[in-house]
Amino acid sequence: MSKTTSTKTGSKASSKPESTQVVPEVPEIQEVRVDSPNLVIISEATNPSARWYVVHAYSGHERKVAETLKQRTETLHLTDKILTVLIPTQERIQIRRGQKKTINEKIFPGYILVQMEVTDDSWLAVRTTQGVTGFVGMSSKPTPLPKHEVAAIQKYMTQVTPQFKADYVEGEAVKITDGPFTDFLGTVNTIDEARGKVEILINIFGRETPVELDFLQVQKV
Repeated sequence: MSKTTSTKTGSKASSKPESTQVVPEVPEIQEVRVDSPNLVIISEATNPSARWYVVHAYSGHERKVAETLKQRTETLHLTDKILTVLIPTQERIQIRRGQKKTINEKIFPGYILVQMEVTDDSWLAVRTTQGVTGFVGMSSKPTPLPKHEVAAIQKYMTQVTPQFKADYVEGEAVKITDGPFTDFLGTVNTIDEARGKVEILINIFGRETPVELDFLQVQKV
């Protein structure tokens, strides 16, 4: 995705697709749970001209921006143009202080996806929503996401097995809390988030020796 952000310079007419442009229909992101806190359904309306666009927002305020946009859309009677807001996230297993919990980690911090038909009014409604800094696009007008990118994001969000999220960095000092090397101090050598494993260098036999442990078996010093 390009990260060029559109601005409000020039006339509003330059910020929407040409009227003769044929806009293919894009399938809905149906596999995301309707009750997901990261999926804000503004309208159940069907609009074959609606596409998915990337909107840049203040990082950490993505959910608030989505709720504010929903309110503005309803107030401005644009629910037939602006349909859904999605904050791409993925479940991760976080290990912190020996405790394991499942979190929803943003895949693209500072970005949200908006399913909408771009018109002068809908563009302005999104662009002037508090917390929004602009659309992502290649020119002065928003650029819709290609179908294959929408599908890739959808697939990534709905992976069945959560990934691990490391609370360590390479070179960091840690203490082993479980297993045959309990109470040994060591240094993080490598991190494998996919497997939830960390390789620790410990001083044994008079030299640094690598041992592979689960995230739950070590903690920060």
